[in-house]
Amino acid sequence: MSRINTNVGSLVGQRVLGANNFSLTNSLQRLSTGLRINRGKDDPAGLIASENLRSDIRGLNAAIGNAERADQVVNIAEGGLQEISGLLTELQGLLTTTASTAGLSGEEKKANQLQIDSIMQTIDRISSSTSFQGFKLLNGNFDYQVSSVDSGVQGYSVNAAKLSGGDSLDVEVLVTQSAQQGQLYLSFAAGNLNLGGSGEQFTIEIAGSLGSRELQFSSGTSVADIAAAINTYSDVTGVTASASSTGLSILSNEFGSSQFVSVKVVDDAGATGTDIGVYNFESDDATTINTTAASTFANANNGVRDAGQNIGGTINGLVATSTGKTLRVNSDFLDVELTVDTDTAQSLASVSAFSITGGGADFQLAGSVDIAGKVSLGIKDVTTRKLGISGTGYLSDLGSGKAFNVVDGDMTEAQKIVNSAIEQISGMRGRLGAFQKNVVGATIRSLNIAVENTSAAESVIRDTDFATETAALTRNQILVSASTNILAIANSQPQAVLQLLG
Repeated sequence: MSRINTNVGSLVGQRVLGANNFSLTNSLQRLSTGLRINRGKDDPAGLIASENLRSDIRGLNAAIGNAERADQVVNIAEGGLQEISGLLTELQGLLTTTASTAGLSGEEKKANQLQIDSIMQTIDRISSSTSFQGFKLLNGNFDYQVSSVDSGVQGYSVNAAKLSGGDSLDVEVLVTQSAQQGQLYLSFAAGNLNLGGSGEQFTIEIAGSLGSRELQFSSGTSVADIAAAINTYSDVTGVTASASSTGLSILSNEFGSSQFVSVKVVDDAGATGTDIGVYNFESDDATTINTTAASTFANANNGVRDAGQNIGGTINGLVATSTGKTLRVNSDFLDVELTVDTDTAQSLASVSAFSITGGGADFQLAGSVDIAGKVSLGIKDVTTRKLGISGTGYLSDLGSGKAFNVVDGDMTEAQKIVNSAIEQISGMRGRLGAFQKNVVGATIRSLNIAVENTSAAESVIRDTDFATETAALTRNQILVSASTNILAIANSQPQAVLQLLG
């Protein structure tokens, strides 16, 4: 080559040296930052994927924080409920103590009443003071707001409901199976028991879900008196009797498959009459007596038994579990329990039970903000005016001068109210515990695993492989050194032309 204006060899050397310097710079940058992708031009598709994964990781970490915060909120609420539970147990003991009238002075009863008043004041104080960052947890702030309650709904409990934005949620019930009591009919064919004038006693054993009693009746005893005698032990047996002109109906006090009526004739004492005996009611009509006797009195020594039936139905299209006249569904979107009256429970029809218009505590336990990633929880008001039995009374009615005080009030009903309050608090504690264990705990564990796997995926795409990159660095260093030497040679090559000039 004898031209000097254009040094092609030098140009080639410059181009190759520039390329090698660029590769060396990339290697140095990747090794110094630890990232394979530092700019979009390094890997456009990889950058998009890694940024999406980084967004997922940030959302998952935030969801873990939300779950931990939810656990702390529920911990504080459960601590208040635990103390209330202890106070209710103490109240139970005071009721039992005061129920013993013999050997208990009026002053002692009044002293016990003072303790009961103090316990109720403390329960109200705990419900109003249990809070998280100033937000009260047990005074109904986290309870659901309900409107348009149907007249056939006797009681309801909304434990959880996912509401979308400001929308309300209608709770629709379809009754597909009627609730029934256990019931039998005893026919005496007359208004009085006829034993043919014998001096023997008609002996019968009446049993229900609570217990049994054996009763004896003389000839000539009226059907109304037999019913009254059975009703005397209604609280013990769980059975109630009602008289008609020629017999009596015996029914379980409550509805449901766990309720029953059993009649066993221990000694019929020669009872006489046309079509006397124990009868069932028609299976499809609880008001009509079957015309065929289930057993005569003489053959009823082994007992005749009839069980009740639970209501059946759906709530918002979901098959509900049932007990007596109570239906419940528990799904990811709705956890509702409601009790209907007898007419509604025995009518196969649809009922617009109520509308949930707001309330509850919402926790975002997923990386994506949508209704599927939200978990809702209801915490009811646990003040004394809310704990108890709707239609009977509440815990506040045990106060001094109220209907169920222990000095001169109805102790039997007071006991039922306290038992119901204990069940309500225990149920809430169990539900909150299940939320912590099965929702929050499982969510934190699964989210941590998701963060690990997502971070690993993002690392594969974006992070530097040091083994590969150090090998590339060494190669690029050698190439840059070689390119530099070659460029020096190419730049010196035109000097040979001077030899041609002499």
